[in-house]
Amino acid sequence: MSNKTVSESEVTITELMVPHYANFSGKVHGGTLLSMMDKVAYVCATKYSHCYCVTVAVERVEFMAPVEVGDLVSMSASVNYVGRSSMIIGIRVDSFKPKTGESKHTNSCIFTMVAKDENGKTATVPTLIIENERQARRFVKGKYIKGKSKEEHQFLDVEIDNVPMEEVLETCRNGNCVLQLKD
Repeated sequence: MSNKTVSESEVTITELMVPHYANFSGKVHGGTLLSMMDKVAYVCATKYSHCYCVTVAVERVEFMAPVEVGDLVSMSASVNYVGRSSMIIGIRVDSFKPKTGESKHTNSCIFTMVAKDENGKTATVPTLIIENERQARRFVKGKYIKGKSKEEHQFLDVEIDNVPMEEVLETCRNGNCVLQLKD
């Protein structure tokens, strides 16, 4: 398995936003965009690893501007970080209005993908060749995200039944809820 550059993973997919994608407010549904982002993350990871890949986590999604029916949406993805079998994929979403020529950055997200072999076991991915400062910074950010994700999973795996009731009650009192406990 040879090492690969970031550019060998880069993918851009463009699609016309049709009325079928609209939500009740007439904008493209966020779930539709998430599904499309998952597909571009898969294409990027598979292109890089030459393996079947699965989505392990959506680390971060930001919806910064609405996408309209009739827009051309381009999703650009690249591998930003690799572990042994995992890849962190950065995705940028831009919309383009054909009638006006207006283009805007609407969404960004980070997906974690894992390569699988023919037997469904994790597969080793190529080492990433970093060619410039931006890629180096994205690699470091990806490593940081991977570490933070593990910390968050450990935190979320805490068995809530083992948290002292005093702490539970204090958290509820300081939160946006009303305690009406009945025994």
